[in-house]
Formats: sequence, C-alpha cells, structure tokens
Amino acid sequence: MLWGNGVFRDRREEDRPVGGPFRLTLEVSRAPCHYVGMPLTDGQRADFDKLVHSNRVVLFMKGNRRFPQCGFSQTVVGILDELTSGYETVNILESQSVRDGMKEFSSWPTFPQLYVKGEFVGGCDIVKTMYASGDLQRLLGVEEKEVKAPGVAISAAAAAAFKDAASDAAGDVLRLEIDPQFNVDLHFGPKAAGDVDVTSNGVVLHVDRASIGRADGITIDFVEGPKGMGFKIENPNEPPRVKPIAPKALKALLDLGRVELFDVRPDDERAKASIAKARKLDPAGHEYLLGLKRDTAIALHCHHGMRSAAAAEQLLREGFTNVYNLDGGIEAWSSDVDPSVPHY
Repeated sequence: MLWGNGVFRDRREEDRPVGGPFRLTLEVSRAPCHYVGMPLTDGQRADFDKLVHSNRVVLFMKGNRRFPQCGFSQTVVGILDELTSGYETVNILESQSVRDGMKEFSSWPTFPQLYVKGEFVGGCDIVKTMYASGDLQRLLGVEEKEVKAPGVAISAAAAAAFKDAASDAAGDVLRLEIDPQFNVDLHFGPKAAGDVDVTSNGVVLHVDRASIGRADGITIDFVEGPKGMGFKIENPNEPPRVKPIAPKALKALLDLGRVELFDVRPDDERAKASIAKARKLDPAGHEYLLGLKRDTAIALHCHHGMRSAAAAEQLLREGFTNVYNLDGGIEAWSSDVDPSVPHY
C-alpha cells in the first residue's frame, strides 16, 4: 500500500534509497553531463581498453549481478538478465582506481556504465530508453518479445483525480514506472518509446515497457489517508519487503543466535571497522549464504545502510523471505552498541 503526494523528480543517476516512497511527480529535465577528471596515462588507458573488451558485454556497477549495491545498477542488471546471460560485471566498489579511471575513460561521471563490444553504451537512463525502444535488443542481437498489456484497475475516485490533474499537464501523459525494487513512480510526463497504453475507467495509463511484468494486476485508488487524500496502489506482484532493524535489536537477535549477519563492504572498509559476528559477503560468503534455507533470518550491513539495502533486495529476489537491513550501518552500530568499533 503506497501513498503519494506531488513532488518534483530529480533524474540524475546517483545513489538513491532502495524501497523509497511512491511519488506522483512532475518531470524536471536536465542537460547531460560531461565528466572532466584527471587524465589517464597511455598505460592506464590501455588497461581500461582491455577491461572493456574482456567480454562482449561488460557492466561496470556498484556490487555484482547477484548483489547489486545501488538502485540504478540493479535496474540495469534486471534488464540485462531479461535479454542475455552472457555478460560480465565489474564491481567498481572493490577498486578506487577503477572507479575513478572509468569515469575518465568513458567521459561519464556516474555508474553503472554499460559496454558492448568494447563500445560505451551509457548509464541507467540510456539503457532503459534503449530497452524500451528495442535498440538494446538489436544491439545485443536478441529477438524482441511480443509485449502484452498488463491488467490495471483504476477506481472511479482515482480516475476523477487523474482527469482533474490532466487539465494542468500541458499535453503530457499519465505514466507508470515500477522499478525492480517495486518502487512506484506515477507521473505526468512525455510519452516514452516502448510505453504500452492501458485504459481503465476512462483513463489512459502509459506503462513503461520494463515495468509491464511488475504492473500486471495492480489497482489504483484515491482515498483518505494519514496526510489527507492520496493515491493507494496495491500490487499483487510485490515480494516481501526488506525489514529495517535497529542496532540494538540486531544485537539481541545475534546474542540469541537467531540471525545470520553478513557484511557487504569490500576488504579495505572491513579493515577499518568490523562487527565481530558478521561474515564477509565474498565468494565463500555467497556460497554459504545461498546454502541456507530460504526462511533463515538474514541481516546485511554496510557503512551507512545504503549498499546493504540494495543487496538485501536482491536476496528477496533469490527467494529469501526473512531479510533485515541494519539501519545506519556499522556507523550506527558503533554509536548505539559497540563504541570500540571505529568510525570512518
């Protein structure tokens, strides 16, 4: 059940919380950025050229394809997983030199960055646009699948609210996007390539192509809520949610042996500070984790809680049903539970 109020949306590709609120939004356009950083040496440029040619499809991202650690990386992984299994990921969080160097090599300031046959394709928004238009499928040489319109039910009250809002939309259309974390973005904006039109109660809803499977069967109502009238969306496709957990509550579960704790940070951060009972989520940790029963209580942590939240969402997609994310990460643990753990 999600509630929305009108806000403006910033479309820059940067870290954002996973599991954020539903937004009824107005579009704000931004000019593309050109990254200017420290120039690469010929040797460095040759190393990065070799890296982007290491596979036909290479995605530079935060985390890896099994455990993305930002919402934008997770979105691109979801699209690629639909189209091909033959791609490689490079976790830029594991190497500051790769993180900084690829910004300069690609002349692109953010991640993820997708390369196909050694050529830079773009970041999350570009990949989404190419997927919606079919250009990405053609670039990868995969057959486009026939798109079936999702079933969407809009109540009479919601229809009246949408029609009233449309009078100020200046020709824009009502669009629905649902990202891999099932965050809902319902807004008036320009129709996008690949949108699929659905009509309910006299309202035409333009559903983002990548969202079609996640949108099938949703209901949209307009009802009285805690902050006044708002849109209520119920989605039968939404999986169990990641549960935030406070440091003291997590310690209590750890002391009782009722939860498995994993640290998603790279080695350099773990060397600065660590929680004694946390297992590294390295390849051996991944293997151990995936061997657990899917109803095992699992908690993840990182520095502040953002990267572990993205990894926790991926665990839900792996079929785990009892997943926690440490609120505030190891910083909060140091402040609330164990002051001997250094801040950094």
